[in-house]
Amino acid sequence: MRNKILGAALAAVAALSLTACGGGDGGDKPAADVSAESPKQAAITLDSPKPKPDLVLTDTSGKKYELVKETKGHPVLLYFGYTYCPDVCSTVVADLAAAAKKLPEADRKNLRTVFVTTDPERDTPERMRAWLDAQGGQDIVGLTGDFDTIQAAAKPLGILVEKAKKEKDGSITVSHGAEVVGFSPKDDAGHWIYTSSTTADQYAKDLPKIVKGENP
Repeated sequence: MRNKILGAALAAVAALSLTACGGGDGGDKPAADVSAESPKQAAITLDSPKPKPDLVLTDTSGKKYELVKETKGHPVLLYFGYTYCPDVCSTVVADLAAAAKKLPEADRKNLRTVFVTTDPERDTPERMRAWLDAQGGQDIVGLTGDFDTIQAAAKPLGILVEKAKKEKDGSITVSHGAEVVGFSPKDDAGHWIYTSSTTADQYAKDLPKIVKGENP
């Protein structure tokens, strides 16, 4: 019964976290309101941990990046989004970056925060690096590549990623789940889910435990 209840709760989280953004003339506008009151307990701890995606993409320096190999034995925060997103993605990335900077230096260097684009046709490595840096995420790994590969990696984590859609007015809509998945350094599995309503302070409170593989 507990697993059924948890499954329903995660479905509700996914529905709340789904964001669809569109834009035209070089600008984006939100097409869905994903705002919600920040919960007292930010992390949702999974009864059944999720395997880390065996994802091979291109990082912002143009080099091949194998997610499983590069992050093995490290605490990982994984987020799927895109740089043209008008509000949600930049807020989430900025909050993750700000929280990581509050960690002791050793823990900060051990943590791997990974941003995977859901809009690879527009998100070049160069654009992603500039955008991540602008959010304070100089230490965040940005990945781009084949859309089908990205979508397939997100699906087992329960994160919806849909291909960018060009509207009749010329705007582009990109729908994607806005959850952040936290992976433990102990078993390299995803144990925690955060919604887009999680604040920088809440991440900062939880990260010291996550880097040790402990439940927040």
